[in-house]
Amino acid sequence: MPYVKKDSEDRIIAVSEVAIDGFVEVLESDQQLSGFLNSVDGSRHSLANTDLNFIRVLEDVIELLISKNNIRFTDLPAAAQEKMIKRQHLRDSMKNQLNLLDDDGDEGLL
Repeated sequence: MPYVKKDSEDRIIAVSEVAIDGFVEVLESDQQLSGFLNSVDGSRHSLANTDLNFIRVLEDVIELLISKNNIRFTDLPAAAQEKMIKRQHLRDSMKNQLNLLDDDGDEGLL
């Protein structure tokens, strides 16, 4: 059974799998506990969604720094180089698959 710690207004502020001073045991079907866990999970999900967008921003910044000769690609750690190369190959392959305009000489939208 999970254990919870509540604030002065009887709201759950922490959850533990083990008994700790200040924590009380609750039933797993407790609605307040379910609400608390859903709010924590929702926050993690929101953060994960922004991470995906932010990764692209960081990638663009790195490419800009390289193009301005502020850093060299080889200055990056080997693992970062491999990931950037892999992402570049994936994006290039998607460009070829997603030619959204007619084949009359116009380039794709990407």
